[in-house]
Amino acid sequence: MASKRKQVQNEYEAEEDPKPRKIPKTLAEKDSEKRLIVILENASLETVKVGKKYELLNCDDHKHVLRKSSRSLGSARPDITHQSLMMLLDSPLNRAGLLQVYIHTEKNVLIEVNPHMRIPRTFNRFSGLMVQLLHKLCIHAADGPMKLMKVIKNPVTDHLPTGCVKVGTSYHADKMVDVVSFAKDGPVVFVVGAMAHGKVEVDYTETEVSISGYPLSAALTCTKLCTAFEGAWNIQ
Repeated sequence: MASKRKQVQNEYEAEEDPKPRKIPKTLAEKDSEKRLIVILENASLETVKVGKKYELLNCDDHKHVLRKSSRSLGSARPDITHQSLMMLLDSPLNRAGLLQVYIHTEKNVLIEVNPHMRIPRTFNRFSGLMVQLLHKLCIHAADGPMKLMKVIKNPVTDHLPTGCVKVGTSYHADKMVDVVSFAKDGPVVFVVGAMAHGKVEVDYTETEVSISGYPLSAALTCTKLCTAFEGAWNIQ
């Protein structure tokens, strides 16, 4: 019985990507070294109690919960965050140590993602990890003390490099740009909406741009950002 309980407890252990990479640690490194910082805004990550356990609220499994609280199905789309994180953390840019990701949820929870984090491939395992994160406030690597995801104190601007450029993205923005133009020698922040509908409204970006003449999913937006910076910084 104890063995079975331990197996269930470890079912959603986080995996660490074993490939080493350089991560800025000192304040000087964070403020000066080139890297792309992506903030997934308005992410739908919240838990709901079903029976005796908690689950990650989503539009497929909890339609009755959403209807009962008069919420639309589109307001519970954690799969958008899951897809975006896979695109970001699997990218050569991240493996080169030039990417940092933050998640800011609709419920005002701020999460820092360690670049060494390997996002679970299946949504079920991802959901289990997110429930653990939201309740315990951090996720450790399965084989060590490293924190792969952790809840940190708001606002997100306290964790960004001093004086860095902060760019919002929207299909409806007046200005369409080539992302490569932002790939300089210092850090730059891009804000991507991780929700099904609507527009990200934040007060910390200096400009808002469109990166395509077509509406893009959050995951595809993340992919285009990474690909552009990889090309500009000669990452193969």
